Amino acid sequence: MSAGDPQPPHAPEQPEVTERFGVRLTDPYAWLRDPDWREAMLDPSCLQPAIRNYLEAENAYAEAVLAPQRSLRDRLFTELRGRIKEDDASVPDPDGPWAYYVRYREGGQHPVVCRRPRNRDDGEEILLDGDALAAGQAYFSLGGWAHSDDHRLLAYAVDTAGAEAYTIRIRDLERGEDYADCLEQARGDLVWAADNSTLFYTVLDDAHRPRWVRSHRLGTDPAADPIVYEETDPGFFVGVDRTESRRYLLIETHDHTTSEVHVAPADAPERGFRCLIPRQPGIEYEATDCGDEWLLLTNREAEDFRIVAAPLEEAKSWREVVPHRPGVLIHAIVLFREHLVRLESEDALPRIIVRRLDDGAEHAIAFDEEAYALGIEGGLEYETQTLRFSYASLTTPARIYDYDMESRQRVLRKEQEIPSGHDPQRYVARRLQAIAPDGEQVPISLLHRADCPPGPQTPLLLSGYGAYGISQPASFSPHRLSLVDRGFAFAIAHVRGGKERGYRWYEDGKLERKPNTFSDYIACAESLIDAGYTGAGRIAVHGGSAGGMLVGAVLNQRPDLFGAAVADVPFVDVLNTMSDPSLPLTPPEWPEWGNPLEDEAAFRTILGYSPYENVRPQDYPPILVTAGVSDPRVTYWEPAKWVARLRATKTDDQPLLLWTHMSAGHAGPGGRFDYLEEVALRFAFLIRVFGEPKATAAG
Repeated sequence: MSAGDPQPPHAPEQPEVTERFGVRLTDPYAWLRDPDWREAMLDPSCLQPAIRNYLEAENAYAEAVLAPQRSLRDRLFTELRGRIKEDDASVPDPDGPWAYYVRYREGGQHPVVCRRPRNRDDGEEILLDGDALAAGQAYFSLGGWAHSDDHRLLAYAVDTAGAEAYTIRIRDLERGEDYADCLEQARGDLVWAADNSTLFYTVLDDAHRPRWVRSHRLGTDPAADPIVYEETDPGFFVGVDRTESRRYLLIETHDHTTSEVHVAPADAPERGFRCLIPRQPGIEYEATDCGDEWLLLTNREAEDFRIVAAPLEEAKSWREVVPHRPGVLIHAIVLFREHLVRLESEDALPRIIVRRLDDGAEHAIAFDEEAYALGIEGGLEYETQTLRFSYASLTTPARIYDYDMESRQRVLRKEQEIPSGHDPQRYVARRLQAIAPDGEQVPISLLHRADCPPGPQTPLLLSGYGAYGISQPASFSPHRLSLVDRGFAFAIAHVRGGKERGYRWYEDGKLERKPNTFSDYIACAESLIDAGYTGAGRIAVHGGSAGGMLVGAVLNQRPDLFGAAVADVPFVDVLNTMSDPSLPLTPPEWPEWGNPLEDEAAFRTILGYSPYENVRPQDYPPILVTAGVSDPRVTYWEPAKWVARLRATKTDDQPLLLWTHMSAGHAGPGGRFDYLEEVALRFAFLIRVFGEPKATAAG
């Protein structure tokens, strides 16, 4: 850096030393954790001045470094916004006399929840106006919402801090006004009983974990809401739901490997909830009622899950419905009166299977592309032969279909519109395989312009995640076209830790086998280089949250492969976070990463890859990091500490930028256009690193 360049802020070292299992650990930047971080998460103005000043100095430095790209960021934002249909609307979802949908108005940042009479295009009623609710708020997000069975009431949850602590209100849809009832510190999920006046919702405890389910009767004092369930295990998440038939209320509790369901009649919840099948470590199940039986999706004696039936009154004796098939992972089921629909995948490709309940006849809904993404929509109605599903690919914008499960006819109800134009034929999507060090084949999804074949000089954005069994779908994003149309290639590394190749793929990327996630990603990068799609130093590594951990780990291990890195709200302080059970997600995360407080093997495994502890004096590529002060999942100090240690340790003078949202959380800004500003920032950084193209092929 020359004397005239912007100078980065300096984070003073205030070492804190701990010792565990004979290992001495020094944390020079522990002071960046505000001792009153819970208050600061809910109200960022409470952040300690020294910490706030440092974060704001990092923001100012990032802006100064990227100042020459200001006009590029503006152009990118215009491009990104031009691909969004501003007055977009979802396909109406029928329920009795009404059809419910969400739309956006031209220039609006937030959703508008509406309904209109069934089978009509007029008579719209606005139930919730997100833009109006957000007025005057630094942050706003609409969480869950649900109407009562008689369509008279609407319960909805809002977050005005970004900390995912919601306030629930109840609206009288005839008057268009809210009742005085105000339910605070909620998780955001909610469900009505059949009496049209009792609402069940989940409440967070002081550690910001969902702990209680309460019931609220309209017009009563929320402070007196009875607790109908309390979760005593701090490692379990709690949520509420209702079965597709709407006959039963569900309380679902789970960690990352174990689950338990409690049920109560929706028309008589006063009878109380009963446990359907007591939790057993490592056993997961979901439940829905089908006539006089429960249908269970479970991994008991079935690594990739199976579907069984059990009597309603006792779920001990099981009848096989869909048997286990190794390598074919059943992700989800949706039940209708006459049909059972399941979403499954094999070798990283999804498919939808429709099963007729009376005779067990099955058929798959067929698709032709090499790599694609599918989703099944439960809808609001149970007695229907229409399944709604979504389809997209790397080149094809999202399509919503209504599918007749008997005639097998599909009707396109909506296709994602790109107002500035999009021709799928101008792009090429490929499915490749990389060979990991242990011989496993790791799938790669690749996208590039048809008229711009990638080569050794092509910059390539390689996305990765690999945690919690979450698979990265090969779906469409209009945003990434701003890079692809400039000559970038885009790829997804479907690394272990997800479930792209079955449940084993997840098991092989967690706990003591977590390093497989990183070696898989490196193998994908090397494979793309060897195949001539890009070159060493031309790959931008990108990931968010647990994917940000991947970014940090592979940068420490193989910085020579990468020309840039973008880490969004990265989980990089793994050892310290997993050693602090007071943090919101630490006990629930131990089944994923291990407990380094009590398990020496877990401690040494995490110590071996945790990005913060493994920063070394070596050259790193240019890096952009984002964070959020209100983030309850990856607390702001993790990326802040990581950046401080990188800046003090690395041997290069490449840009290292930290951008912290001072009034937002894990998902970034709440408004849809505000979010595009962050995407434009990210892309401008990458174009700054790899060079502004001489001619842009956008369009």
